[in-house]
Amino acid sequence: QRQVVESGGGLVQSGGSLRLSCKSVRSDFSDFSGAWYRQYPGKERERVALVYTDGSTVYDDSVKGRFTISRDDDKRTIDLQMNNLQVQDTAVYYCNHFVFWGQGTQVTVSE
Repeated sequence: QRQVVESGGGLVQSGGSLRLSCKSVRSDFSDFSGAWYRQYPGKERERVALVYTDGSTVYDDSVKGRFTISRDDDKRTIDLQMNNLQVQDTAVYYCNHFVFWGQGTQVTVSE
């Protein structure tokens, strides 16, 4: 059984927005930090945003000021609001919670 499931990826024009959502089925959701990563073709996966159990956040410089990560412990979700998307944001995005990973969702930004 997959422990986390992602949704919200797609194709968007440069400057546009997308909201990614990660849904966990685990009852211990609130005990652990959550994060969103992205992976470019042929490259290692890299973290773009982290949200701690208290809701505080950490961002990679490449997305700071444009992306917002948040969590809802009642809904057991970790969302990534992506604004002012740029072509270089094109990648497969993965949600991570504890040792569990989402299936990956493609984000493509056109010029």
